Amino acid sequence: MTKQNLSESLFKPQVKQQETSTLVKYVLPSSAHADNKMLGGEHQERWYRMINWLAWIWRGIDPLEIQEILSRIAVTDAERSYDHLLDTVIGYRKGNWVYEWSQQAMLWQQKAQHVEQSSEASQCWLRASMLYSIAAYPHLHGDELADQAVVLANKAYENAAHFSDYQLKKLKFQLEDGKTVTGLLHIPPGVQEPCPTILVCSGIDSLQSDCWRLFRDHFSPQGFAMLTVDMPSVGYSARFTLTQDTCALHQQVLQQLDSIPWIDHTRIGIFGFRFGANIAVRLAYLESSLIKGVAVVSPVVHELLHNERLQQKIPSMYIDILASRLGIYHVDEAVLRSELNCYSLKNQGLLGRRCSVPMFSVYWKDDIFSPAEDSKLIARSSLDGSLLAIPAMPAYSGFSKALHAASVWLKDKVN
Repeated sequence: MTKQNLSESLFKPQVKQQETSTLVKYVLPSSAHADNKMLGGEHQERWYRMINWLAWIWRGIDPLEIQEILSRIAVTDAERSYDHLLDTVIGYRKGNWVYEWSQQAMLWQQKAQHVEQSSEASQCWLRASMLYSIAAYPHLHGDELADQAVVLANKAYENAAHFSDYQLKKLKFQLEDGKTVTGLLHIPPGVQEPCPTILVCSGIDSLQSDCWRLFRDHFSPQGFAMLTVDMPSVGYSARFTLTQDTCALHQQVLQQLDSIPWIDHTRIGIFGFRFGANIAVRLAYLESSLIKGVAVVSPVVHELLHNERLQQKIPSMYIDILASRLGIYHVDEAVLRSELNCYSLKNQGLLGRRCSVPMFSVYWKDDIFSPAEDSKLIARSSLDGSLLAIPAMPAYSGFSKALHAASVWLKDKVN
């Protein structure tokens, strides 16, 4: 009897699991649609999920491949949770979001197992990992099919590293409550001595493995190792809930870096994207003696968290993500708004006070997730604050410019 592979044992056609769009009970007014194509994805009325073209292409997915998968989802006549939302097919079968992206990932997984060149195998495994991650998107707590896709994404990512020229160390950090959390340490090729390291706090809708290009294209060339830790309630951190002490998980990891032999704990920088910037900036205030510099891109630290007008412009999927991270599944609009207000670093009494850690913030014009005011507040609050405005278009080159600027700035501050 042949051994069943992991994807076959995890995924079996069935319709029992709760469909993603129904996990959080929250209804926005039908007029509350965002047209925000910068970084967060393009919201279209026929899709529950924001279609994240820029991020997915940046992670290495071919645009034609994305279009093909979306087309397969769109044309199915299978039962949907909401007839007008194409990506709400119920159950693991043709047309279901997790099914279609996972099927595509399996093709790359099979190719990886048959190629002869290590570099090609690494790229195939990496492509499979990114596709499995999209299958799990937007990573809502309690999404059983998505959880299975995450297992496959993480395994494929480890396989990709095995065939690559850099080292990947899977580290377990002991937490105060007796639990552990897993981080991934990426070490540049050929490095033997302890490395200056950037702790990455990514957004609330991605896995830590999705940051691979940040390491390959930006941090590794600058001589940095990169340590990633999943946001609470996502990936390896799925057992945790995001609290008003947003940096609690990352703070305990940061405090243990002096025990990791591959890391030079005297040269630590922090990078944060979107809500991850909330974690990064909070760390700057609470652990200033351990950090040389904090760079953030499109930070969510105040405006979106307290401004009702901005919140009403956000697609319902993003509201669902925020509620899921906070452990709220039956959402009352007023209660959620009050709770989000408590996550503002300005309302917490941090931002606005002088911080000794150098901070650098990048923002885009008309980004509803991160208005310019947030970045300006960060820059003003640091004794050594810097600011960079990026034109909204062209989006892809602007994103690359932002990441490059952040890595160069960190090189200057951390080394």
